[in-house]
Amino acid sequence: MAKQVDKNFSSLQCEKLYSAPVQIGDCKWRLLAYPNGDNVDNLSLFLEVADIESLPYGWGRFVKLRLTIVKQVSEEHSVLKETHRWFDQKVWGWGFVSMLPLAKLHDEKEGFLVNGELMIVAEVDALEVIDSLDESEGSEEATQPSKKIKLNDDGAMSRDFLEEASPGKESMHVNGFQVLPSQAESVRRIFERHPDIASEFRAKNQHLRKASMNFLLSLVETLCQSLQELSNEDIVEADIALTYLKDAGFKVDWLEKKLDLVREKKEKERSCLAKLQETGEFLLKLKHKCTELDALMEIEKAELSATRTPLSFEDVV
Repeated sequence: MAKQVDKNFSSLQCEKLYSAPVQIGDCKWRLLAYPNGDNVDNLSLFLEVADIESLPYGWGRFVKLRLTIVKQVSEEHSVLKETHRWFDQKVWGWGFVSMLPLAKLHDEKEGFLVNGELMIVAEVDALEVIDSLDESEGSEEATQPSKKIKLNDDGAMSRDFLEEASPGKESMHVNGFQVLPSQAESVRRIFERHPDIASEFRAKNQHLRKASMNFLLSLVETLCQSLQELSNEDIVEADIALTYLKDAGFKVDWLEKKLDLVREKKEKERSCLAKLQETGEFLLKLKHKCTELDALMEIEKAELSATRTPLSFEDVV
């Protein structure tokens, strides 16, 4: 996590502002802010890889990114936006054009700017790391210049799909994908049931294709786990993996339905466990009450027995 405090922010007239690079994981990151907006009436905020020149050809980072504009008078009302995105040598910056309206930013009552200081927090979690690509299969791309950042309709920046698989293992080809022998049957069954799954898949590099298929198989394997083994974090990561596959060009609407089904079952499991715990606690109280009643009955039986005892001759005379 990186925290940046920009002093005299309200008086800055520059078009854009960079933070000092911060080492997170194995590379350096920096914030890029547009104090007066990037052609919008909003504060624009992005995260960039700061040391792209030092990273190897084909590098990539699949990152969970959270950017927060801290409301210093009450942090619980801070502005937070998050996304999962790829950073690579073609697109090394992601963020949000409309992070916070400028009118709200400069309103003293809102409490984002205090004494001219603005506090920004960036949380970066690298979920996938690629160190290099096989240059023998990517020479055409290697000669192309880095592309400028582009934006989607939601304000987040777009990228081309990039992934790598580890070469050197024994493999075989199934429907144009290089897979391990142990994976072949699973891949065949997937293509038998969903023959158009890869009809719009864009990657030609075999390393990329292999890695993408591994991603698909891992997701299927995750959804086949028992609910006891499947954590809530697994569900979140499965959702990320599904987005990754869709962005790559796989037709996985059928898998999305299965993920929704598993998510519903997980919710039902959580509900059942809560009810089971509630019932168990109620039953325990009942058992405790029964124990108390049993003891009371023994006392009353003893009292009844004493009451029924007939008077002796000595008692009467």
